Amino acid sequence: MRDVLTIILGGGRGTRLFPLTQLRSKPAVPIGGKWRLIDIAISNCLHAGLERIYVLTQFNSASLNRHIAQTYRMDMFSGGFVEVLAAEQTPEGERWFQGTADAVRQAARRFRDLEAEHYLILPGDHVYRMNFAELLESHVERDADITIAASPVDADAARGMGVLRFDATGRIVGFEEKPKPERLAEIGSSAPLHSPLGVLTPETPFLASMGIYVFSRDVLHELLASNPSDDFSRGIISGAIETHRVHAYPFRGYWADVGTVRSFYDVNLMLTERHPAFNFFHPTRPIYTRPRFLPAARVHDSQLDAVLVAEGAWIDSAEVRHSIVGVRTTIQRGARVTNSVLLGADKYDEQAGTIPLGIGPDVVLDRVIVDKNARIGAGARLVNEAGVQELDGDGYYIRSGIIIVPKNGVVAPGTVV
Repeated sequence: MRDVLTIILGGGRGTRLFPLTQLRSKPAVPIGGKWRLIDIAISNCLHAGLERIYVLTQFNSASLNRHIAQTYRMDMFSGGFVEVLAAEQTPEGERWFQGTADAVRQAARRFRDLEAEHYLILPGDHVYRMNFAELLESHVERDADITIAASPVDADAARGMGVLRFDATGRIVGFEEKPKPERLAEIGSSAPLHSPLGVLTPETPFLASMGIYVFSRDVLHELLASNPSDDFSRGIISGAIETHRVHAYPFRGYWADVGTVRSFYDVNLMLTERHPAFNFFHPTRPIYTRPRFLPAARVHDSQLDAVLVAEGAWIDSAEVRHSIVGVRTTIQRGARVTNSVLLGADKYDEQAGTIPLGIGPDVVLDRVIVDKNARIGAGARLVNEAGVQELDGDGYYIRSGIIIVPKNGVVAPGTVV
């Protein structure tokens, strides 16, 4: 693992996750009541013994930079680090990062001289638990130039992803970016169902790229220099299939790309299930985050079911079902919260104004995402009974039928949506 350098991509503008990305980058978006998305990628690295990590950032990066600085302080004797590499103007160029490959190309001047035989390149906004040691062992054992982590998917999911095609030996021979239904019908399956890949079934006949790559050192620098493409999947890797040994690492566990409001909402509510496909309760592989030293949650005279309640929350005479209650969340008397994701607050409301921080008395929320530091006035009713799919309202947004109160947002008392 000391021969590996990890590069985590901070993502672009994150427009499909707006307004959650209005004031922060995608990897900094909170999840599960107390973590941030970036914590999942970094924790997977640390559990595999990967302690040299660069995070490439560009858009709305202040929140992410602060979180990394406050959370990941490595032992000075280990040689490990988690360091932000922000987009910058240099003598070689003045452009912003134009894509995944361009981000790594521009940042290479900062890590080219570090000793590393392999580069592990990761997205910073996915939800999964992977043993990167096994991924890297597969790369070395197969003498690959590039290894792509891939997940089995059905035809519906494949239409929005990069589908890999294989020969009978399991070697990648093609890459199809967001193939149309007729093209999927022609392919039939990414590989013979009885190929060495061993994970494809008639229900999930395609292997899709997870955006997780291992490059051998010289191969990465050679391809970035010879191929001007700004994107890894559509440019660098597609071009390398004919000239390099490109293999896949089939991943059998849960994986979700939290790139849209719908996927963010679904993943969070999945965490409240009795036996979720992914959860933060693991005996030996915890997901790390910033310690806040908050008191335990307080609950008085309330009804809770299928709820994750983070520390520092206070629920008083309320009903909360199938929801996430984030750090320092206050839910006042008579409120009813169902099927909702409350991201919490950055501080306690020591000097409450006319609308206190959190969920006010007699508020009704259903299918709502309440971002940090929001204030929902007494008697507000956010339920989207009309089934509106897209709307920019006064103090709220609706995306994919889900109401979102943005960070620092205020919903006036008595508001009905």
